[in-house]
Formats: sequence, C-alpha cells, structure tokens
Amino acid sequence: MIAYIKGTLTMIDGENVVVETNGVGYEISCANPYSFQSSMNKEVIIHTYHYVREDAQMLFGFKIPEEKSLFAKLLNVSGIGPKGALAILASTSVGEVVSAIEREDDKYLTRFQGVGKKTARQMILDLKGKLTEWLPVEQDESSIFYEGEQTHSEQTKMVDEALEAMKALGYSEKELKSVRPKLEKEQVDSVDEYVRKGLALMMQKS
Repeated sequence: MIAYIKGTLTMIDGENVVVETNGVGYEISCANPYSFQSSMNKEVIIHTYHYVREDAQMLFGFKIPEEKSLFAKLLNVSGIGPKGALAILASTSVGEVVSAIEREDDKYLTRFQGVGKKTARQMILDLKGKLTEWLPVEQDESSIFYEGEQTHSEQTKMVDEALEAMKALGYSEKELKSVRPKLEKEQVDSVDEYVRKGLALMMQKS
C-alpha cells in the first residue's frame, strides 16, 4: 500500500494530477484535481489509495486522510466503485456524507451520481455508526472562521478559481453563470469548498 506521495506537483487535468518524486511522475486520480491548483510546481503531500484489480492498478489521491478513509469505506459498499466514491467526495465534505448516513437520509445520498435508492440504503446499512468520529462539530455562530473576515475581493477570486475548475470539468459558461450568484452568497474558506458547493448546486439542477 502506498500511503502518500510527497513531491513536486507538475501537472493537473480534469481527472488527475501528476506528482514527481525522485525522477518518477505518479499519475493520481482525484475528486477535484483543480483544488491543488495553488500548489502547482510546489512540493505537495497527497494521501493515496492504491487500487488493484486483475486488469488495472490506479492511485487515487486525497487532500486529507479522512477523505481517503471514507473512500475506502465506500468501496466496501455493494454498488459503489472507485468512480462513484470519487463522485461523492467531489461534491460534498466527509462530514456531510457521514451526517446523511447517520440520519438515514437516503434522499440526500441519492443526489450523488450513480447512487440509487438501493445503494443509498446499503450505504446506511453498512456504514451507520461506524464513521461517527467524522461528524462535523456543532459551531456557535460567533466561532465560525471569520477571525479576519474574508474580504469581498478574496471571496470573488476564490469563486472565479472555483468556476474555472468546474469549467475544466466540462460545465458550460451558461451553467456556471447560473450558479455564480449562489456561490457568492456562500462563506467558505477555500477554493476547494467553493468547488464542492458548486458541484452540489449542479446536482440539484439535474
């Protein structure tokens, strides 16, 4: 098992990143490759899951260990393969998936690409009660991250970068224009989170 790869981020496309270490370039499939954009040509650490089948070997990469662990748990659910597990992680956070499983919200779970009612119920049956350490911590309004409040220009820049990432994933200018006003009302602290919010909005429209 390759637990993580540390090296220079040399390439990003719609599905993968390439990290070079010791002269070898590792192609790694990611849920949101463009969330690594700010680290281009810099040293990164990507947590990896080494997926092995008779006819293929692939590396799947994640920003945080919790995403990798949830990915592995999802692969054990009947009806979910690597692409389906990545699609879930691309459009929401670990905490939101776990929350939906814990409250048995199959309507929320069926919003994900490739997850029907039967698969959603299987996720709940297999995983409920086993992922509670990843439930989001309840926060008081005054404790939310606004320590040095996000300026309008910073927010606009992050929304712009998130929409560029979604454009690279195949969304049209018309689709992106329709979700922009909703994204601009969100208060999150990273481009990655804006991409997740944007993809979730696209799922609601489909």
